[in-house]
Amino acid sequence: MLDDLRTMAMLDWLENDLLLTIVSSEPASSDASFRRYFRIKAIDGQFIVMDAPPEKENIEPFIRVAGLLANSNVNVPTIFQQNLTEGFLLLEDFGSHCFLDQLTSETVNTLYQSAFDALFKLQSSTHLLDSSLPLYNQQLLQRELGIFEEWFLGHALDIQISPSVWKTLCTILVTTALEQPIVCVHRDYHSRNLMVLTENSPGVIDFQDAVIGPITYDLVSLLRDCYIAWPDHQVDEWVAMYYQKLTQAQLINCTPTCFKYWFDLMGMQRHLKAIGIFSRLHLRDGKSNYLNDIRRTLNYISDVCANHQALFEFGDVIKNQILPALDNFISAAHR
Repeated sequence: MLDDLRTMAMLDWLENDLLLTIVSSEPASSDASFRRYFRIKAIDGQFIVMDAPPEKENIEPFIRVAGLLANSNVNVPTIFQQNLTEGFLLLEDFGSHCFLDQLTSETVNTLYQSAFDALFKLQSSTHLLDSSLPLYNQQLLQRELGIFEEWFLGHALDIQISPSVWKTLCTILVTTALEQPIVCVHRDYHSRNLMVLTENSPGVIDFQDAVIGPITYDLVSLLRDCYIAWPDHQVDEWVAMYYQKLTQAQLINCTPTCFKYWFDLMGMQRHLKAIGIFSRLHLRDGKSNYLNDIRRTLNYISDVCANHQALFEFGDVIKNQILPALDNFISAAHR
């Protein structure tokens, strides 16, 4: 009923306030938040409308970050109209073809090269001092790791792991994140948020949670994507290439080995958080399709643990405690 009222309010705004003649309206997508998106066809053209209920979502960060990234020549949707009171935005339509839909072994290098170019603009051209972006600090990093502990280990698997192993892991991951150079971080720079366009591709969406944070964060979001995996040797080549690009621009001053270590552990922090969020989406919000991505994401974590001695203990926990419990959890969820 509430959704129907929201849809009516949206159409009222479009037709009576903006004076658009609506030909059709259909759901375009939804995401892991309470936001919804509609594709609107009007006599005047085709648009996307963001529906963000004000009591649950704040659209001001989206507006602010869109302006920030546009100033860095990152291709984000133009905001044509805004309704802050009711939580609606009229946006440019980037179409329905995201990277994930079109990624193959034949297309990946071309698509990822465009993603690298857009990411470099985001990292090198976004002015941090007057950005008003929050800092990805120790408290935020620790809070995100807590999502894994609470929602995956606790609510989903109902297991307890060694407190000392968990504390040691968190300390390593937070310390490694905070020692990196800081840049603008999109925070969800992956294949579902990069749109394939005929011009100025990719179109970048879902950037409203941007922060100032570690330089490897978005790179690992892209290359260790929770929704699609690539061979390690291919990822290593991409990381080495982007490392050279950052070095030449004097955005980093570290060895390739150090940069790869940052990349690996930043990915681990992100993937732990993602698994916690996937579990919460299933248990709290009834969005169970994300369960299918947990095992791939956990495999990334296992691989990183196997490659770094300081993480061997947590790797053993995954093998002996988490994986058996995960099998039971997934089986029960699919009954």
